[in-house]
Amino acid sequence: MEHSQVVDSAELVAYQAGSVVSRQLLGKPTGTVTLFAFDAGQGLSEHTAPFDALVQVVEGEVEIMISGKPHHVAGGELILMPAHQPHALKAFTRFKMMLTMIRS
Repeated sequence: MEHSQVVDSAELVAYQAGSVVSRQLLGKPTGTVTLFAFDAGQGLSEHTAPFDALVQVVEGEVEIMISGKPHHVAGGELILMPAHQPHALKAFTRFKMMLTMIRS
């Protein structure tokens, strides 16, 4: 991504059948911004992260489990996943999300 360039975030990463695709948009020692495209039914198994992670769903729908509690998140919505809490994702439909992690 170029500085001062307006882009459609949904166009920066493409769906692939049966896969999860990611593209790091910004990577700095202080944090990262990564765009993901999940095919329907795909997900990420339960894991933890050492930092809070902000998920912005760009399009589609996903179930995000945080400490065993399910959250249905759809296009245009945000959810904050707290550091050190187990979380997992499962795509209800094809969906794209932007993940922002700030290290502190």
